[in-house]
Amino acid sequence: MADLHDDEDIPLGNGGASARAEGEEEAEELRPGAPEPEERARALLTEHPVADGHSGLPWALSRLTWYDLELGDTALQTDLPRLREGAVGAMFWSLRLPQAYEGNRAVSATLALIDLAETVVRAHPEGLRLAHTASHTADARAHGRIACMLGPAAATAIDDCLGTLRALHKLGVRSLAMSGTRWVGEQGLSRFGEEVVREMNRLGVLADLSGSSAATVKHVLTVSKAPVIFSRSAAHALTPHPDNVPDELLAALRDNNGLCLVPCTAAQTGPALRDVADHLDHVRRVAGPECVGISGMYDTESALPDGLHDTSRYPQLIAELLDRGWSDADVSRLTWGNVQRVLRDADFAARAAQLRRLPSTATLERLDGVREVGLVG
Repeated sequence: MADLHDDEDIPLGNGGASARAEGEEEAEELRPGAPEPEERARALLTEHPVADGHSGLPWALSRLTWYDLELGDTALQTDLPRLREGAVGAMFWSLRLPQAYEGNRAVSATLALIDLAETVVRAHPEGLRLAHTASHTADARAHGRIACMLGPAAATAIDDCLGTLRALHKLGVRSLAMSGTRWVGEQGLSRFGEEVVREMNRLGVLADLSGSSAATVKHVLTVSKAPVIFSRSAAHALTPHPDNVPDELLAALRDNNGLCLVPCTAAQTGPALRDVADHLDHVRRVAGPECVGISGMYDTESALPDGLHDTSRYPQLIAELLDRGWSDADVSRLTWGNVQRVLRDADFAARAAQLRRLPSTATLERLDGVREVGLVG
């Protein structure tokens, strides 16, 4: 009987060539090819981390008697372990208040949230750092810290006083929601409202137009010399939510060099991660890749889409976009670059405005008189 291992005299012929080809095909399948989308996403996020445009953490923490951001806390959707897992490099900490807060109550509640934010950052010096400018956020990232920006604050927090606006700016507030006051409404800005926008430009405080009427958005875009933001708005064309932005205004945002930060909320985008990606696709297409960003909306009591249940899930969202054909350059703009650019542009606009004008002494009474609202077209 022939030795089964003795094949020196067996000709390979076509059968041997086929066997060799099959072996090469199998070896080709085993070789590492292009990285999987999530692997590629994590590599990109290492260089271009997420700048989250709207976190409800300050208000959420103010409702708790105890929390642990260092080790993780099940009462929250945000903590340091999950922020690191999600490759978050910067966050806007919302100072928004319930609608019932007005006047002195709104001012004191905002000051309390600022104080809480400073306390939280001081308690976590190895993980968090307060930031006021694009340079601060870049420096925090370079030192392995997550930059924390304060805003948006509610417009009611300035209590119809430009001096209060300046004081909040000195405390670190960098964006103001343009709704809910006597000087901004469904028909646009009053004369005092226009002066508020000019003073915000002079200070470097961004106008946040999420929740504003279409007339207000157009009016602010006319008055403002600095970029504006929508801190929590998706595409109205896909989901007709009142806080979402119609295509006409998204196109106008391109001319302003502003930023629409798409929220990860089921009500505004849909029940699944892919729905959030649909809105990001749409905003990028209409407003341009330089005008789209991400807002997690974590710890705001908003229902979240499946697959985006906390701040650790950003790599999965970025992987979905890469799988849809987003370029590395557009992803880097979405996650980090666009927020940095808007902060820089607001700072440049402020420096230019400070050369032209002194702090405004305008008052609501002087500009709008005794009228209840006093709106102009």
